[in-house]
Amino acid sequence: MTTLGEIFRRYGPAYRARYSSTLSERQLQAMQAIAQCRTEALGGHVYRCPACQTTRYSYHSCRNRHCPTCQQDASEAWLAAQQALLLPVPYFLVTFTVPAELRAAARQHPEAIYPLLFHAASAALQQLAHDPRFLGGQIGMLGVLQTWTRDLRYHPHVHFLVPALALSPGGKRWLIGKRDFLVHVKPLGQLFRAKFRSGLAKTPWMREVNARAWKQSWVVDCRPVGSGATALTYLAPYIFRIALSNNRIERVSNEAVTFRYTDGKTGEKKRTTLPVDAFISRFLAHVLPKGFVKVRSYGLLCPGKRQLLTEVRSMLMLQQAAVEPPVHAVAPPPERAAPDVRCCPSCGQAMQLVKTLPPQRHREQAPQPAPLATSRGPPLQRVCVLSWYQPTRCAEHTWLVACAVVVVSAWLMVVGGLV
Repeated sequence: MTTLGEIFRRYGPAYRARYSSTLSERQLQAMQAIAQCRTEALGGHVYRCPACQTTRYSYHSCRNRHCPTCQQDASEAWLAAQQALLLPVPYFLVTFTVPAELRAAARQHPEAIYPLLFHAASAALQQLAHDPRFLGGQIGMLGVLQTWTRDLRYHPHVHFLVPALALSPGGKRWLIGKRDFLVHVKPLGQLFRAKFRSGLAKTPWMREVNARAWKQSWVVDCRPVGSGATALTYLAPYIFRIALSNNRIERVSNEAVTFRYTDGKTGEKKRTTLPVDAFISRFLAHVLPKGFVKVRSYGLLCPGKRQLLTEVRSMLMLQQAAVEPPVHAVAPPPERAAPDVRCCPSCGQAMQLVKTLPPQRHREQAPQPAPLATSRGPPLQRVCVLSWYQPTRCAEHTWLVACAVVVVSAWLMVVGGLV
């Protein structure tokens, strides 16, 4: 199976040589981490079977949040934790999408646009939900940022999983919404556009946005998702993995990458082939800014409200005549489980650790003089420099200095006598 790491190792150096001036530090770091993931560059361990003498190398993972090889089990743990928090009320999946005129600015300044997308969407939804014609109180939201389509095109949007439950303004009543309706999407889109524009006006990037963005309707989709378990299963893979998984890459040939995807509208399985540079560019467009949190909770779903949610869950469980209990979906299986390095692939016996491999340091830059050894491994090279302070040459240098002093003193005495 061809992996993203293999593509970066093969074509990454040439791509960086051509486009390094347009890449951010985070994109360069992601490329290097993915290329080194589970290779000798990061070190690892050597295991040997005492029965048949089979040797196996196990290299460390990069643990980069954008690597499709790492963190395969993390989404399952997150899904199980979120399923335990589901309330016995109807759920809705609300999706906010920015128009095409804003995508260039979002791609250039993600550290400013992505938080604004979260803030504007959550504030608009919260404000409309307070209207007595809808829920009439404070609601809770779980938001997840997604920046890609299934064929890797750049398409920033945020999904909110929203329980149809609100706390009245006085904090004394719980209000349960309908099963098939949460809010009207047209006024929600108008509020979203206004709040986003107001927030963007406070940044220097406002002038980069085409004025047509503020004259068109902004797309907001709101659909019922039952107990919410299915929607969580849909969102879980996007939490800890980025746009493309390794098992979707089919082949790399003739300087082009072919991968498959599922059409969101028809459900049809499709394939697309891109030049290597275009493929890498599409992938790197989804690298997140440093420290950016792509999953955020608002209102009643904030971590500080967990005790309150426990109480209302207990209360609602006593009213099962009005609502259905939550149905817990089965967690999706991992893409491909990594083999157990402690078990011999030949005879099945337990393998023994015989050696630890220290990480290597690969740097694609000019070599620096006299690198020092560190705890992570020996230096890449040694540069021998002639120095008067090298201990092995101390005696020889002292003798040379003494001879020079004698010669200079004799010459001065001769010159002085002549004068």
